[in-house]
Amino acid sequence: MNAGLIGIGHFVPEKVVTNEDMEKIVDTSDEWIRTRTGIEERRIADDDMDTSDMAYRAAENALNDAGISGEELDLILVATVTPDQPFPSVACRLQERFGAKKAAAMDISAACSGFMYGLATAQQFINSGVYQNVLVIGVEKLSKITNWEDRNTCVLFGDGAGAAVVGPVEDGKGILSFELGSDGSGGDHLYQDEYIVMNGREVFKFAVRQMGESAVNVVEKIGLKKEDVDYLIPHQANIRIMETARERLGIEKEKMSKSVHKYGNTSAASIPIALSEDVKNGKIKEDDLVVLVGFGGGLTWGAVALRW
Repeated sequence: MNAGLIGIGHFVPEKVVTNEDMEKIVDTSDEWIRTRTGIEERRIADDDMDTSDMAYRAAENALNDAGISGEELDLILVATVTPDQPFPSVACRLQERFGAKKAAAMDISAACSGFMYGLATAQQFINSGVYQNVLVIGVEKLSKITNWEDRNTCVLFGDGAGAAVVGPVEDGKGILSFELGSDGSGGDHLYQDEYIVMNGREVFKFAVRQMGESAVNVVEKIGLKKEDVDYLIPHQANIRIMETARERLGIEKEKMSKSVHKYGNTSAASIPIALSEDVKNGKIKEDDLVVLVGFGGGLTWGAVALRW
């Protein structure tokens, strides 16, 4: 048996902050934000909703989709750089809320690449036969570490959560290959001090190179060609970076997931949110070869090829 996604779900807060709203906060414009990032609006969580609350809502949807209860979970992995507090982990908070009495739980800190790190970790436990059901969540409340006076960063980020239940699937389906990587020498290009600090030019150059390269690598690892890819879900950070990855794979625009215009950059949550939406909207179908690819602070990157 192989490890695959047997249930998915997502959650985004109700509050919408548009580019026009951002114009009232900092010296920027709707046109500037759209042309450089592709972002039109983002979701922001209320003060009384923390990271674990959003993670719970997304995970609840994923568990319902998989048809299993919290008590059946063996492991909970939460990819986030914005936990409720340094410890206990968000994963442990969820373990208690779901009554997952037999589940181990831990958070993963790989920034925007975190969901791919989580999927790759889940695959190892399932393929080895150690665990049956692993809950993987990407969730961020970036609004609490965003400097709302910094026009270079505050227009980019949003809040949200996406989740997947990973379990055994038939051979030939599920996660077929992955690639994880890091380059700590670029750590100072994207980091959190009190707030998010980013050297946009350097991060852009890194992402444009790495996203396309990693997407091609995971396809070649399974003996296929980029022409075999049915659907691409890149990290929803910047439309120009996303388009570069799409062009590297040589696939049509309608075969690339796009939600950056609605939610902005939600870091570890962006890929699972997009995946959940696209499956529910019928854009991903049975037997499709899907590539997930992202990059983030660290610097980190990750890609996964899976057969839906």
